[in-house]
Amino acid sequence: MQTPRFHRFTALFIVSLACFVTLSAQTPVATPPPAVIEDDDVIHVNSRLVVVPVSVLDAQGNPVTGLGLNDFRLSEENRNQAIDSVGTAESVPLEIALLFDVSASTDAMFRFQQETAAKFLRDVMRADDRATIFTVGQRPVLVQSRENAERSAAAVSGIVPTKEQTAFYDAVRMAAEHLRQNSPEGRRKVIVIISDGEDTNSDGVTKAIWEAERKVTENIQGAKLRELRVKARDTAKAQEQVKVLKALQDADAVLYSINPAGSSYQLNSISQFGQENMQKFADDTGGTAFLPKFLPIDTANNYENTNNMRKNSDFLERIFRQLANELRAQYLVQYYSDGEFADGKFVRVRLDLVSNSGARVRARQGYYVKN
Repeated sequence: MQTPRFHRFTALFIVSLACFVTLSAQTPVATPPPAVIEDDDVIHVNSRLVVVPVSVLDAQGNPVTGLGLNDFRLSEENRNQAIDSVGTAESVPLEIALLFDVSASTDAMFRFQQETAAKFLRDVMRADDRATIFTVGQRPVLVQSRENAERSAAAVSGIVPTKEQTAFYDAVRMAAEHLRQNSPEGRRKVIVIISDGEDTNSDGVTKAIWEAERKVTENIQGAKLRELRVKARDTAKAQEQVKVLKALQDADAVLYSINPAGSSYQLNSISQFGQENMQKFADDTGGTAFLPKFLPIDTANNYENTNNMRKNSDFLERIFRQLANELRAQYLVQYYSDGEFADGKFVRVRLDLVSNSGARVRARQGYYVKN
């Protein structure tokens, strides 16, 4: 016979079972996702890495070494940026593109320029550094790609001067693109060009002149035709200048130039524009445009020619020593930009020393955005 206690237990069991069945039939509540923990290591995912080559010299032109991250101050479009790293000349390998103008405009001291440039490569390059050699003539020619100091010096010594026209813009742009495409990441990239900066045969310049002549009617001749050609040439040169500067900035390359024309560059407007070209490229990338005060070596007085050659030799050697000092004083500053800019915009960058030590700082002036 079943007791009342048994009946109460049975009833409680049935009620509990019914509740369980009812709850099981309901739609289950989704488990909330785990909280996302932000890691400092990934804060740069949406940022843009910018490389700023910079050289620091004291008042006497000697390299200032031993600087670190806390010694520099950097801003982008007048907004302060946090510097991520600073590489020194001792720790960051060097990529040099050396360009030799083989046209008749630089023929007088060509052999001596070769010897001095070859010595410069042997002096400044270390085991991990690489040099690429180009000639600047009717077309830019790649003589040798990414070799050590000895092979690069030998390649320079083997260059033969010509009487060709000069494709200056094409050569500099070709060198910049070669560095951008072939240099390993994290290296200092430098272009050294020995030229007067004059251009008579780059594709953009010649095409502009041809296009201008194609539109000329038979009634335009003489002075009017020459005026039309000059206008087309000058417009094309200004456009080529912009293209070359963009190629230099895209390659994170610093340009140094040595003008063998010396003070004679002031004799005509074309020579002046050539030097202004190289000055602008150097200023905007953080380099230097050297303008030697060479003396004439083709006078009727042989004694004077010999004496002037010796003086010119000393002057050119001092320039290459100064260039070597700048490369030894070079740092590679890197930061992650937090700015949002349109593709292709030129973003201005300013880099200074935190302490006002009187040192001279040369750095690139900005970069073109690539989103």
